Amino acid sequence: MDFEDNAQEAAFRAEVRAWLDQNAKPRARREAGDPLDERYDASAMQRAREWQKIKAEKGYARVTWPKGMGGIGGTPMQSIIFGQEESKYDVPAGSPFAIGLGMCIPTVMTYCGDEVKQRYVKPAVEGSEIWCQLFSEPAGGSDVAALKTRAVKDGDTWTINGSKIWTTGAQFSDYGLLLTRTDPNVPKHKGLTMFHLSMKAPGVDVRPIKQASGASGFNEIFFTDVKIPDSQRVGEVGQGWQVALTTLMHERLAVGGGQGGGLDVPQLLQLARSLELEDGPAIKNAAVREKIADWYVRSAGLKYTTLRTMTALSRGQ
Repeated sequence: MDFEDNAQEAAFRAEVRAWLDQNAKPRARREAGDPLDERYDASAMQRAREWQKIKAEKGYARVTWPKGMGGIGGTPMQSIIFGQEESKYDVPAGSPFAIGLGMCIPTVMTYCGDEVKQRYVKPAVEGSEIWCQLFSEPAGGSDVAALKTRAVKDGDTWTINGSKIWTTGAQFSDYGLLLTRTDPNVPKHKGLTMFHLSMKAPGVDVRPIKQASGASGFNEIFFTDVKIPDSQRVGEVGQGWQVALTTLMHERLAVGGGQGGGLDVPQLLQLARSLELEDGPAIKNAAVREKIADWYVRSAGLKYTTLRTMTALSRGQ
């Protein structure tokens, strides 16, 4: 395992740091007990859009994408380096554009024609349009192919009826990537078709799900006689499972941002020292100390697994 940048990576890291120094402020350590950022209010969304546009103008919005499409034609390792350095600055975290740019737009770029790509890619990269992923359903569990949302074709128009659930960010999304069942008479993986559609289309009803934390990041969406043209189909009719696999493969890359272990041990210890239990400070409780140690070991395992992946990327593997 290689813990150091090679010469090219070190040069790129220095370039990124210099640019971030000019465009953002270093992130201050969050104190124990401070509230987590709320990603979904209007001011946070505006701040996220502004930062996204700044990155797009430089080519850092999607480092590996071609120039002119929000990127610099960089390597996966350069993308990871940018993510690592960006996380040290006071910029919007947990980007509302992550699903669209990490999963939906790459799928559109793979299966759609130039006209569609020219229409949707740039606004998504610049942050003026947001996408969500419409896969999971209330009765489907973790089996994506068990979906029941139907798409029925009449001429060049499809009518959509059904529902999706646990859709992150649907309440502020402009467009969605929608997996439907178009043929119920064949094995479940063969009767699916993918579409893209406006989340503001007539018949689309987005209902935020109130979580125990008070946040509403997830949503349930209902489709009632939603009409979309065949030109909004992504891939061939019946090819939806293959298209969905493309999306899910991009999802694997999108969620592995190269940040390593995410446990802030000093902050956790500070919280344990300040939190009073029935028998005194939490830090003096053996069960609490055991749990913190377990979290630390797991976090270290994640960190070094990530570093092994980064080493392979750096070597072109």
